[in-house]
Amino acid sequence: MLELLKSLRWQDILDILIVSFIIYRIILLIKGTRAFQMVVGIGVLIVVYFGARELEFMTLYWLLGTFLSSIFLIIIIVFQRDIRRALTQVGQTPFTKTSEDTSESLEEIVKATRYLSDRQIGSLIVIERETGLQDYIESSHMIDAHLSMELLVSLFYPESPLHDGGVIISKGRIVTARSVLPLTRNPYISKDLGTRHRAAIGISEETDAVVVVVSEETKRISLVLHGGITSDLDIASLRNRLEAIFVPKEFDTTKWKNWLQRK
Repeated sequence: MLELLKSLRWQDILDILIVSFIIYRIILLIKGTRAFQMVVGIGVLIVVYFGARELEFMTLYWLLGTFLSSIFLIIIIVFQRDIRRALTQVGQTPFTKTSEDTSESLEEIVKATRYLSDRQIGSLIVIERETGLQDYIESSHMIDAHLSMELLVSLFYPESPLHDGGVIISKGRIVTARSVLPLTRNPYISKDLGTRHRAAIGISEETDAVVVVVSEETKRISLVLHGGITSDLDIASLRNRLEAIFVPKEFDTTKWKNWLQRK
């Protein structure tokens, strides 16, 4: 064991850390989506393949071998949406906007969500991050107005001609209303979720957008990100989650300064 540790180079350690980080990011990317179950299924087939070889089940071994020989092509076909979403995130920089404008915009969204939930008005609010939403913006009704609680609420009123579909927010502005969003194809999504929630999950699978949903049937508030949905949020939890995503905390250097002073 000691000889193995001594033979380790710094390049080996760095190599292991990089691969571990890549695997970790892949798991985060597919967690909660249909891709995760499909990866588990492929893993089971690989285990059965090696088991068939050891037990000399030649027909099963040949059949699985033929299937797995084209595994890379199968992965590209089956996971094309997930691969496309992953590639759009490569090279993206974290959202680093920490100005008061960001906090004010989030607060307007939170206040509007509270108002809509209290009055049992359904809503679908899409907040753009790094991945552009131009494909969905072009097919929507353009608004391009400063974000405010009052305007956001008025767009979702049942009497409003723009209340169907979603509202897209980008850089502190309401860009579009009545946006048509892609529905998720995840077969494992709860049957209790309606079109509004399925559209929220669908757009979050395609992009890195954050989606806030209010159910008109139950008044429940949900937050959707990367294909995963968190339901039954109260206003405080919603605010905390949005701030955690869009307003990164400043690095606290106090303890390091104290430690250096003691030195």
